[in-house]
Amino acid sequence: MMRRLLAVWHARNLEFVRDRGTLVFTLLFPVLLVVGMSFVFGAGERAVFKVGVLTEHFDAETHPFLGEKYVDFVVIADEAEGLRRITRHQLDLLLDLRKEPRYWVNTDSPKGYIAERLLLASDHTVQRLPVSGEALRYVDWLFPGILGMNMMFSCLFGVGYVVLRYRKSGFLKRLQATPLTAFEFLTAQVLSRLVLILLVTAFLYFSIAAIIDFHSSGSLLLLGLIALTGALSMIALGLTVAARFASEEVVAGLLNLFTWPMMLLSGVWFSLEDSPQWVQTMAKLFPLTHVLDAARAVMFDGAGFGKVLPQLAYLSIMAVVFLAFGAWSFRWRVE
Repeated sequence: MMRRLLAVWHARNLEFVRDRGTLVFTLLFPVLLVVGMSFVFGAGERAVFKVGVLTEHFDAETHPFLGEKYVDFVVIADEAEGLRRITRHQLDLLLDLRKEPRYWVNTDSPKGYIAERLLLASDHTVQRLPVSGEALRYVDWLFPGILGMNMMFSCLFGVGYVVLRYRKSGFLKRLQATPLTAFEFLTAQVLSRLVLILLVTAFLYFSIAAIIDFHSSGSLLLLGLIALTGALSMIALGLTVAARFASEEVVAGLLNLFTWPMMLLSGVWFSLEDSPQWVQTMAKLFPLTHVLDAARAVMFDGAGFGKVLPQLAYLSIMAVVFLAFGAWSFRWRVE
């Protein structure tokens, strides 16, 4: 019995080592993830708070608060824009030094509360003003991110593993004997998953709306169009990953290679306003970033079709390119 057990154990080890794709992703993916996150989040001393300053001449000696460590001070030229960013949790505090010192803070922001304590510790005479307009709660900011993240995982893993299972079971091999083309098969998979994702997302949206009174001032039809184009682009991406590979480990590694950066850098949990510019540029490559930017613009600012047209165009182009590439590189059977 022990000899048989060891023989199978040895054979499985050889199978794993000889599968170069699996070996590469198993060894390199964690290293790349840690190194990448260290560059994004660990470079130097990072600011804990982001404070907007309305002033004509920014000087650290103008006010004692400007000398605080771990606070990123950003000069804001327009008061209305500064107040909008306060309500959207993109600034923790807005300080006006043009005349008598005064400030605005979002009372629903935990970081804003602490930033206010620091300001009052340095100058207790500064005047607090109420925020004009409806201030967003963190749950309002988080809600589109959670829906978008759920959509991302359902699109990528739900489609990728289904096609992989079809290939490993020999179902695709049998389909190859029919007049069905690769483009037709992939399009059917896209439409099937698309309907399911949209129904699930709509159900979650209205179910949570019945429980939590979250902020949404835009068009529901426009939100549906954003969900449609976003889901199409991510489903097409998932099909592209599974178009050729027959190894579960390789497909899982590739899907994780896409999902983890999107989950961390697309603004699901927090705004990237205080991130380095190259991080913000890289985040714009991900479809989830454009989905969340467009959805939040509609829900928070009541943006119309024209405002979110660039995001919709980008997502549509990604969907067409990924689906075309997936159809071109599709493989019916395992070699």
